[in-house]
Amino acid sequence: MGNRIVSVDIFRGMTIVLMILVNTPGTWSSVYAPFLHAEWHGYTPTDLVFPFFLFIVGTSISFSYKNKTASLGTYKKITMRSLKLIGLGLFLGAFTLSFPFFKDFADIRFPGVLQRIGVVFFFASILFINTNWKTLAAISAFVLIGYWLLMVFVPVNGMESTLERAPNNLANYLDLKVLGTHMWKADYDPEGLLSTIPAIVSALLGILTGLILTSKQVKKATILMGLGGLFLILGHVWDLIFPINKALWTSSFVLVTAGWANLVLALIYYLTDVKKIQFGSLFRYAGANAIILYFFSSFISKILGMIKVEENTSLHGWLFQSIYIHDFMSMQMSSLLYALTVVGFYVLLGYVLHKKGIFVKV
Repeated sequence: MGNRIVSVDIFRGMTIVLMILVNTPGTWSSVYAPFLHAEWHGYTPTDLVFPFFLFIVGTSISFSYKNKTASLGTYKKITMRSLKLIGLGLFLGAFTLSFPFFKDFADIRFPGVLQRIGVVFFFASILFINTNWKTLAAISAFVLIGYWLLMVFVPVNGMESTLERAPNNLANYLDLKVLGTHMWKADYDPEGLLSTIPAIVSALLGILTGLILTSKQVKKATILMGLGGLFLILGHVWDLIFPINKALWTSSFVLVTAGWANLVLALIYYLTDVKKIQFGSLFRYAGANAIILYFFSSFISKILGMIKVEENTSLHGWLFQSIYIHDFMSMQMSSLLYALTVVGFYVLLGYVLHKKGIFVKV
C-alpha cells in the first residue's frame, strides 16, 4: 500500500495547499477570478477544494479502517477524533483577542469547515466499518436523490421552494430556524445543517475510490478515470434541473467534484504507481499534517487580522501594503504573492514536521 498511500498524501497535500492559498489573499477586494468561489450557482476551481478534501477524507478512511471491526473501542476513537475536529472549528469561530478571548455567545458561528469535516468523518467512518461497497453506493444514491427531492419539491413556510438565496430555500430556512445568529451570513451558511448530509456522500465516494486503490484490480488508474468521467457527465446533466452549487452542496455538485477528484487522483496514481515517477514530495509533507496546518493557517490569519497597527489598519493589512504593493504589478498579483508567501511558510512547516517525524493526529 506504500505507493497508494503516497499518492493519496500528495493529493491531500495539494488540497490543503490550495485551501490555504484561496483563504489567505493579500486583500479580498483584488483576487483573480479562479481563486474566488462562484457567487451562487456554478463552480470555479476554488469550489473544488473543500469537496476534494472531504473526498480524500473518505479515501483515507478506506485505508485506515480497512481492518477495523465495529467495536466499542473503534467507535470511541472515531467519536473522539470527530469531537476534536468540531472543537477546533468552534474555537476558531469563537476566538477573539479581547478578554476573555471569546466572542459573545450570540456572535459565535457554529458551522464551519473543521466542524463539517468532523461530522462527515464520523458518519462516513461508521458507515464504512458496518457496510460493504454496494451498500455505500446505494446509500450515496439514496441521499443524493432524496436531497434533490427535498430541496426542489418540499414547500417552505407555505411558499414554493427555490434554489436561489432566498427565505424559501429549504436549506437556508432550516439553518436560520435552528442556528439563528450563529451563521456565517444573516440568511445562510455554506457549511449549514441540511447541506452537510450530501457532503457526507463526498466522503463516501472517496471511500469507494479508496477501495478500488486497495483492490486487486490491475488497471486502477483507468477505472478511476472512467469513474471520474461518469460522475462528471451525470453531475453536469443533473445540473440542468438541480444546479451545481457549493453553498447548498447540491447533488450535482457532489458528483461533479467527485468526478474531478477521481481524475486528479487517477493522474497522480498513474505517475507515482504505474510510471514510478517521484514528484510532489513537498505536497506529501503538507498532506501528512494537513489538519493541523489548516488550523494554524486559519488561526494565525485571524490573529493578524485582529491586531491593529493603526486605527483602521490590521497587522495583516500593514504587511500586505508595506511589502507586496508595488507600482509595477497589479493588485491581483500583489494579493496572490501574499497568499503564495503564506502557502510557502506552511509547506516549509510541513516539511520540517515531516523530517522530524512529527505527525499531529487530531
